Amino acid sequence: MPRGKATGKPPGNTACQLLFSEALRQQKHPPVKDPKEPPPHCHTITGNMEESPQGASMDRILQEISAVGRKLEGMDSAMTRSMRLEIAGFQSQISGLDQRVATVETQVASWTDNGQELMHLRSKLTDLEDRSRMNNIRLMGLPEGTEGTDLTSFLRDTLPKLTDITFDPPLEFERVYRLSPKRQDGNGRPAQS
Repeated sequence: MPRGKATGKPPGNTACQLLFSEALRQQKHPPVKDPKEPPPHCHTITGNMEESPQGASMDRILQEISAVGRKLEGMDSAMTRSMRLEIAGFQSQISGLDQRVATVETQVASWTDNGQELMHLRSKLTDLEDRSRMNNIRLMGLPEGTEGTDLTSFLRDTLPKLTDITFDPPLEFERVYRLSPKRQDGNGRPAQS
């Protein structure tokens, strides 16, 4: 087969030259005289790929690849739209949560202030309750040492006798103490029990 001078390819619009071997393993052929000529047991197919069956299948493959690419682009844009919608939904939910957290923080700050005020009022109430329970009795003229070592027991036994009153339930004392005699400097302190 004649070859082109400049390129070494067959003349015409040839995209591919295919050689098919026929029964090389079974037959022995005489050596080829011209190395540029294909051996007699080979067939040469030349021509445009677009015109050959292989070219047609290549076009079909390219068309299908293009179709798959378009489908992927469509899926990509649909997924992108879907993700954008989901992100917008998340953003609105986060915005709503931010508002709720701000409201809760305001309420907690208010409750903290109220709690501190409540603690202050509770302290005042305890003090006032203690003061309201203070029913002080001052006994004067008892000789020192009359009470012995236990002022509380002495008063529990002596007060009903002095007042002719029977206390039921028995008297309870929060604090009992003896006042020391006044000093000349006015700095007398009670002896507590």
